[in-house]
Amino acid sequence: MNPQQEIERRRTFAIISHPDAGKTTLTEKFLLFGGAIQTAGAVKSNKIRKSATSDFMEIEKQRGISVATSVMGFDYKGFRVNILDTPGHKDFAEDTYRTLTAVDSVILVVDIARGVEEQTDKLMAVCRMRQIPVMIFVNKLDRDGKDPFDLLDELEHKLKIRVTPLSWPISGGATFKGVYNLHRSELNLFSPNKTGISDDVRSYTSLQDPAIDTILGRAAEALRQDVELTSVLPKFTKEAYRAGDLAPVFFGSALNNFGIRELLDTFVELAPSPVSRTTNRGTVHPIDKNLSGFVFKIHANLDPNHRDRIAFFRICSGVFKKNQFYFHPRLHKKLRFSSPVMFQANERNLVEEAWPGDVVGLYDTGHFKIGDSLTEGTSFFFKGIPTFSPEIFRAVENQDPFRAKQFEKGLRQLTDEGVAQLFTQQPGNRKIIGTVGELQFDVIQFRLLQEYGAKVTFRPLSYLKACWVESEHPGDAEEFFRFKRDQMAFDKDDRPVYLADSLWMLERAIADYPKLNFRFSAEVMLKEEEAVD
Repeated sequence: MNPQQEIERRRTFAIISHPDAGKTTLTEKFLLFGGAIQTAGAVKSNKIRKSATSDFMEIEKQRGISVATSVMGFDYKGFRVNILDTPGHKDFAEDTYRTLTAVDSVILVVDIARGVEEQTDKLMAVCRMRQIPVMIFVNKLDRDGKDPFDLLDELEHKLKIRVTPLSWPISGGATFKGVYNLHRSELNLFSPNKTGISDDVRSYTSLQDPAIDTILGRAAEALRQDVELTSVLPKFTKEAYRAGDLAPVFFGSALNNFGIRELLDTFVELAPSPVSRTTNRGTVHPIDKNLSGFVFKIHANLDPNHRDRIAFFRICSGVFKKNQFYFHPRLHKKLRFSSPVMFQANERNLVEEAWPGDVVGLYDTGHFKIGDSLTEGTSFFFKGIPTFSPEIFRAVENQDPFRAKQFEKGLRQLTDEGVAQLFTQQPGNRKIIGTVGELQFDVIQFRLLQEYGAKVTFRPLSYLKACWVESEHPGDAEEFFRFKRDQMAFDKDDRPVYLADSLWMLERAIADYPKLNFRFSAEVMLKEEEAVD
């Protein structure tokens, strides 16, 4: 294939949802229909019967939740599909927000009984802001839930986006009979199958076909009436969908492998191929000749046996090739990668070359930070990769003095992943971890013990906010640092950070020291004067 064809056949998207809506189950079923796996695990009652393919960390298997984005790829009907399965829990939302910068579209999973939940609303707000095309999959139709028309109204009002169904459920709960594919005029009869693929799809040129009455009985007339009512809803157009103005809606049951094929077939047909990205030097287009891309995620110890560290690199333009040197703008040096990999959950395959839209895993010895770029010939960084100021702080204490080295290494590597931040206070070299969610501390404690053999405890701290303090002249900050010594710390890059006790203290500090710049983000951005060709 030529470069244009390789790019156009890529579909890179994230699956997002509120916890327990069925996101990871849907991911597995996509892999099943794509032939990437032969049987799917079942996620039920928040416990893993057979560990979900996309949940590869030990804590994910034990708790039955996703706590980190996982990347999977497979080929389907001539398309290369790259799935980024994201955490649903709000305490890991930062990972999801970053992942949304690396995709070209999104599938949002909604529970038919629960409808739009708080985390769903927040994730959708990010999609609206970035104008990311969204498809909605209403899950668990085999259980009792909301009326489909009421749910569509709720989706439109709470998510603030126009919606239109491309499939329609026939009854629901215990009497669920299947869905009618409005997009292709096909009747898909419900047949529960949790591990394999079974389809009973029948095409009809008209819903008035008497055969439908024979198959559905009294439900046939209810289906005709519902479909007639859908005609008043917004008309679907590919242009409105790709502009992020209209979300097509599908109905099904991920656990029972039902409604998945319709969703996947329509997705690869309609979803956008890789789109352009904005940098500090202009716009990068997928068809551009020179390679460029950015690191949106770092993960330590994906393989516990090798203690590796992987940087997840989204390719935005050009062709990535193994053993070729690429320029790292922040470090001003060239790097070469002899073992780049692509993922299918916990499996990885060496890759010779990769194209825009692909996510490549780069073995990293500490060169990368979240947001770093790799380029070929020029120096720039990609805009829009978010960072967050932590709001929960705890002092972390090592319980085994003989494991001090493992403790230090583990803290640094785990906080390099970007879901927690590490601060050091002097005197005493006290370590403080800041996060945006309570559950992050459980994950860090668990992983420090399991992956590094370091047993730790946490002590709550009363700090409210972390502020990075900058000044044009070093002398301007000396007085502030002296008076706020007990609230000062340094991040991993030795930048001074003010840990404010209260909103009042923070506002007072900002007012009393107008020459200082208080930033609520530690985002590392390449300065214009450093961006040299």
